[in-house]
Formats: sequence, structure tokens, C-alpha cells
Amino acid sequence: MLQQIRGCTACAHALPLGPRPVLHVSPRARLLIASQAPGTRVHETGISFNDASGERLRAWLGMDPALFYDTEKVAIVPMGLCYPGVLPKGGDQPPRPECAPLWRKRILDHLPNIRLTLLVGSYAQNHVLGKGKVFERVEQFEHYLPTYFPLPHPSWRTGMWERRTPAFAQTILPALRREVARALAA
Repeated sequence: MLQQIRGCTACAHALPLGPRPVLHVSPRARLLIASQAPGTRVHETGISFNDASGERLRAWLGMDPALFYDTEKVAIVPMGLCYPGVLPKGGDQPPRPECAPLWRKRILDHLPNIRLTLLVGSYAQNHVLGKGKVFERVEQFEHYLPTYFPLPHPSWRTGMWERRTPAFAQTILPALRREVARALAA
């Protein structure tokens, strides 16, 4: 299946840099990071969260890169597997709408050991939970446990919300780290 995914050209006509599906999976993974779509640096390197957003997400998780990229424990599957391009006023385009319906269920069917899914950002949250407000879901994370843990996208834009929301560092991040440790425990 990974060969099929890596060879996918379903959205090629709409991808400014061409198709390059980026995901990290193993059937033994116990934690799933469901994210938005690769950015330009991830497209170039083929490594998910290989940018400032990844550094922030790993800091939130209290996780070093070795564990983060250990596919035997952590799967990373974005809603859109390829870089979708940039919006006219900046920021990345939304994930291509063809991608999740084409691949997501098939990928998840090969991840039978997932204990916890981190829903990172609005696209992952809305796909799984339906329409809603990202920050409200993050602040009410207990409602989604033990299956899901909603998180904001770890971009620089989230920094202002973090500073205005002391509960994120005081309550949410410690709970996130506990739930991730529980999911990864043997």
C-alpha cells in the first residue's frame, strides 16, 4: 500500500510542486498524529514536521526526534499527503479534498494498534469530530479522551493564544504528556 500511496498522482494537476506523499507509518504504531498537510520544507525533505512547527509540537509532547520519528511507536498521517501550495495572502492551502477520502481509511485500517490520536489543527479535528472551534476543543480535551486529543496547529500563529491561555502550559500539556506516555506504554 505504501508503494501505491507514494506513486499517487490523483491531485498532481493541482499541486504546485508536484506529488510527494509524506507519511510515517507502521502497523505496530500506538500513537497517531493526524495533521494538516506537508509544508514546503517537509515536501523538500520527505520528513513530516521537519520545521519550526515540528520543533514546537515535539516540545509540547516532551518528545525527542528519535521517538517522534520511530514509526514502530508513532505514526504521522496528514489529512493531505502532499504539499497543497500557498494561499494568495500567505499560509498554506488546505489539504486537497481528494486525499483523505482516497487514502485515510485504507491507511488507518493498517494501523490496528493505535491507542491515541492527536488531532492537530482544524482540518484533522473537523474531519474526525465534525465542524467546531479548535481552541475550544483543545481546552475541553477531556471530552475526547481516551481516543482523541485535540491540539492547535503548532505554528507561530498559535503562540499568542498560548500566552493568553495559561491553562495550556499548566493543565493541557501535562495531560497531553500523560496520555501520550499511556498510549506508548508497552
